[in-house]
Amino acid sequence: GTILVDNMLIKGTAGGPDPTIELSLKDNVDYWVILDPIKQTLYLNSTGRVLDRDPPVSIQSIVVQVQCVNKKVGTVINHEVRIVVRDRNDNSPQFQQQHYHVAVNELTPVGTTIFTGFSGNNGAIDIDDGPNGQIEYVIQYNPNDKTSNRTFDIPLTLSGAVVLRERLNYEEKTRYFVIVQANDRAQNLNERRTSTTTLTVDVLDGDDLGPMFLPCVLVNNTRDCRPLTYQASLPELTDPARVNPISVTPPIQAIDQDRNIQPPSERPGILYSILVGTPEDYPQYFHMNLTTAELTLLKPINRDLHQKFDLVIKAEQDNGHPLPAFANLHIEILDENNQRPYFTRSTYEGFILESSPVGTTISDNRNLTSPLQVVVLDNDVEETKDPQLHLFLNDYTTFFTVTQSGITRYLTLLQPVDREVQQLYTFSMTASDGVQESVPVTVNILVIDANDNTPTFSNISYNVKIYTDMRPGEGVIKLTAVDADEGANGQIVYEILAGDQGHFTINDRTGLITIAPGVLLEVGRSYALTVRASDSAPPAQRRSSITTVYIEVLPPNNQSPPRFPQLMYSLEVSEAMRIGAVLLNLQAFDREGDPIKYLIQNGDPQQVFNLSQSSGLLALGKPLDRESTDRYILIVTASDGRPDGTSTATVNIVVTDVNDNGPIFDMFLPKNLSVQEEEANAFVGQVRATDADAGVNGQVHYSLANFKNLFRITSNGSIYTAVKLNREVRDYYELIVEATDRAADPRRSTLTLAIKVLDIDDNSPVFTNASYTVYVPENLPPGTVFLQLEAKDVDLGADVNYRIRTEEARQYFALNKHTGELSLRKSLDYESFSDTEATFTFLVEAFDSKGTMPPGLATVTVRVKDMNDYSPAFSQKLYRGMVAPNAVKGTLITTVSAEDQDPPGTPASLVRYKVDVVQFPYSASIFDVEENSGRVVTRVNLNEEPSTVFKLVVIAYDDGDPVKFNTTTVEIAVLQPSVIPRFTQDEYRPPPVSESAPKGTVVAVVTAAALNQTIVYSIVSGNEEDVFAINNRTGVISVKKPLDYESVPSYELRVQADSLQVVRSNLRVPSKSNTARVFIEVKDENDHVPVFTKKMYIGGVSEDARMFSSVLKVKADDKDTGNYSAMQYRLIIPPIKDGKEGFVIEAYTGLIKTAMLFKNMRRSYFKFQVIATDDYGKGLSSKAEVLVSVVNQLDMQVIVSNVPPTLVEQNKDQLIGILERYVQDQIPGATVVVESIGARRFGDGYSEEDYTKSDLMVYAIDPQTNRAIMRNELFK
Repeated sequence: GTILVDNMLIKGTAGGPDPTIELSLKDNVDYWVILDPIKQTLYLNSTGRVLDRDPPVSIQSIVVQVQCVNKKVGTVINHEVRIVVRDRNDNSPQFQQQHYHVAVNELTPVGTTIFTGFSGNNGAIDIDDGPNGQIEYVIQYNPNDKTSNRTFDIPLTLSGAVVLRERLNYEEKTRYFVIVQANDRAQNLNERRTSTTTLTVDVLDGDDLGPMFLPCVLVNNTRDCRPLTYQASLPELTDPARVNPISVTPPIQAIDQDRNIQPPSERPGILYSILVGTPEDYPQYFHMNLTTAELTLLKPINRDLHQKFDLVIKAEQDNGHPLPAFANLHIEILDENNQRPYFTRSTYEGFILESSPVGTTISDNRNLTSPLQVVVLDNDVEETKDPQLHLFLNDYTTFFTVTQSGITRYLTLLQPVDREVQQLYTFSMTASDGVQESVPVTVNILVIDANDNTPTFSNISYNVKIYTDMRPGEGVIKLTAVDADEGANGQIVYEILAGDQGHFTINDRTGLITIAPGVLLEVGRSYALTVRASDSAPPAQRRSSITTVYIEVLPPNNQSPPRFPQLMYSLEVSEAMRIGAVLLNLQAFDREGDPIKYLIQNGDPQQVFNLSQSSGLLALGKPLDRESTDRYILIVTASDGRPDGTSTATVNIVVTDVNDNGPIFDMFLPKNLSVQEEEANAFVGQVRATDADAGVNGQVHYSLANFKNLFRITSNGSIYTAVKLNREVRDYYELIVEATDRAADPRRSTLTLAIKVLDIDDNSPVFTNASYTVYVPENLPPGTVFLQLEAKDVDLGADVNYRIRTEEARQYFALNKHTGELSLRKSLDYESFSDTEATFTFLVEAFDSKGTMPPGLATVTVRVKDMNDYSPAFSQKLYRGMVAPNAVKGTLITTVSAEDQDPPGTPASLVRYKVDVVQFPYSASIFDVEENSGRVVTRVNLNEEPSTVFKLVVIAYDDGDPVKFNTTTVEIAVLQPSVIPRFTQDEYRPPPVSESAPKGTVVAVVTAAALNQTIVYSIVSGNEEDVFAINNRTGVISVKKPLDYESVPSYELRVQADSLQVVRSNLRVPSKSNTARVFIEVKDENDHVPVFTKKMYIGGVSEDARMFSSVLKVKADDKDTGNYSAMQYRLIIPPIKDGKEGFVIEAYTGLIKTAMLFKNMRRSYFKFQVIATDDYGKGLSSKAEVLVSVVNQLDMQVIVSNVPPTLVEQNKDQLIGILERYVQDQIPGATVVVESIGARRFGDGYSEEDYTKSDLMVYAIDPQTNRAIMRNELFK
């Protein structure tokens, strides 16, 4: 229903009783137009649809034909009607990505463009037309990242390029979230549409911080480390070979504070050195490794000449950007006998043959071929001299002793040892020089078996009865002999020496005598067998014993008692054996098969064992305890119930030990101990523990459960201090001593000792602060206390006194000896000092009147505080200003100014401003004054009656003590709107102006009007460089200074129009209407020639290179933009042979390729020129030289790398830079060329490949000879 054309003004009448014309529509596509022929009016037909100029509908105009038929003459005339659809701002900008990301190095200079990702179609798109579709970008405040909007800026809002505004610091912040708003440029600001996106800016670590020595102890909550001092000590006259490398506490180490420089290959290494030191001849004695910081001694030091060295060590980066760090190294030269003795080994293993005679030396191997050497040294004594140390054993001193002289000592035997009694002796050994005691070492002596035991039968003779009906192979008796030796020495072999008459045999291992095959026994015969039991030692050492077995043959019907298989049984039973466990089967054999009854006849009064009367199984009936009874000998019987039907056997049971007892401390030794502070290796006390178990289960080992770094304990339970204790750090310790046995699963017990540290006078008083700074107002009376000092002495019973150490300060200040109160001796006057700052700095000291330690010092700085003498004074008593009745908030009206006569730079001279809200409160509600500048501005958007005059009282006050102030009055007149000019447009966007436009070229014309007023124009902002001028009467803006697109591509000027009357009153009246913005775009011209990145490009080509192989790439840059910076390259090259030019170049990439083959042309070279022309070959040109040298495999060197080829390829340029830096040290200007990068080849014929590593083929060209450097020279 919207009227498109109100009246077409066609002559004639289309309605009524006598119409003269007939009107109709033709070509009315989609019927967007409705015709009222009578009124000749066209309407829009938008029923049920929307007329949309934007995609996808995109209706930009509607064209119809209005056909007019003259009814009188019949003529037909077609009138074309074109309806233009104007755009409406109904679409918001839409970003093409949800998020944007960019990584920026922290060293990027302020002002650098860091992100251009909103350019083209990558940013926001608005499908509206004209200004409604033009996009501007601004950065918004992000409440979740409050620094992002001040760190980054978009100065050119149309381009969207993000510029760095503040310096980045990776160590403080590694990521920013920048909210970027895109808005269109609709003429009406209230109708503009916006959308936002987030730009994530990741900060990359740069090389801006140097090394830092470790450990770093931070100063107060800062990132600065406290000064660090490393400590070392050396015995005087020590051979360097014995102490190198010198042990430093803590170990010298520095790290680069930039820990995330990418790629890692760019991270610098650290170089160490000694910068300075005292005494000055320190270089004669010490050297520091450049890369490891290892400190070495160059020659022995005589303590009579030097007692200490204080060095300053430096750590710096090795990349030419040193950023050094410094630390102190204090080296103390120790007097003789400051070193504790030490063994060269921590454990000694020795061997001794049992039954060796007294005086035998312990051996170091089982073969007993060489003695065990115990070497103990003392750093206080040269290694070639006998240190004359006393060695003592902490156990088994009745069995072993150690020689007491010489560097090498030997352990010898004091009494014979028996392996069968004890096989292993373990004890500790300590060395002492009379003052210092070594760390104990462990000695293990293993007793090797000797064949000193003879196999022994249980009886001298045995009587056995056999029967004629016994068959061959049937057992007669089993003999058992016992040998306590081990191995072959204890392995028994049995044999019948005589008396068997071939009728009996014996098993040489078991001792069982049986009837020989084929033997028929005869009644009444008897035998006397001589049986020998021998061990298996070598024949010369073999031992044996014999017994006699008497055998009587009886008829078969003779009744015989039950017989045990053995007369003697031996077994070992653990004391941990469970009750009911079967220990032995004592089943006997009765020839007649009569029932047998078994009994324990003797040896078990406590009924520890149970013997089954029917089966003969021997079982455990009660718990065993080796510590109570370690052996049982049981006499058992087997009876068939007939007279003489009983036989006996002996069971020998040895109870073996289990670790069922823990060590028990001797509670009668003192548990409350004391030791004096500052004494190392001081005796503290003694503990003792015993264990009732046997062997290693009963051997006790002592250790400390806590404070292991402060105390140590020897193997005999003696406790010493390991370091010097400090009572002021801790005066009481509860030391837990742990005693364990040496079993595989040891038992342990603990004892807590109370140790009190006794005090000595070893501390100076320490002030609570190392320095004090206090402000004292001038003119205070003498005796005024202005500072309370306090020092503490952590020693017991200290009496701290105070005094001023700096004599010059005593005439001004007094320090109470006992209380530490610092007061004035005389009144201070700030103006009497000639310096800009009246300051006293002096030393105070605190000392212990009862002690001997030096006093503690502190620095006191007294700053005399100037008092406020003057009030601020305004330059005028009355200020006047004018303002528009509709002025917006923040409009400048006038500026007030006041000065203070107090000394410049002091708080009392600092003037600030505020509005007096008590007088004229309404004025104070609509006007304000800026605190620091004195600019009087509107507080709100005004809506006041013209010709009204407001009074505003402004206060100027200082920051002195006390605060002083003054006032002035500002009269503000509200102007008539008619005298305030109004611009015809809010914004002016003239056509772009060429950067080569001469001075005086007209850029734009602005126009404003006011009733009966003469208008004066001015540029109020955006023209800081004075590039443009404006005619103050005509509003013509012209070029005043040369333009440069590359420096400033666009300008935004703010112009203001004032009436001549206001200008003459020297009072400007800004308002909404009398200011406008002028947007001037500078048009780029081709005014810069291309510049090559190098004056000469040097490359190489292999003899076997194919046609059109890549040689090198040239590049030229142009400061112009667009096509003016687009290059076209060509070569100027003389023919090489057969009219061939040899090389060609890709016109738009600059890549030079071969155009011929170079077979057998090694050591040849070619020189030619390359031309770069901008504007795709139609603009300005420049040239560079190109050198190409022909090489082959003889010129190439293989470099291996332990990273994949892809990674090497990515870092190829950095790699070439590193190689060139090395090569150019010998051959200036040399160029390194990487021929190929491939996988590591290895194996036979190098046929296999490893893609986790790389082989690089490189060569280098000497610009002096124009040829490749020989391979052997390149290798160097």
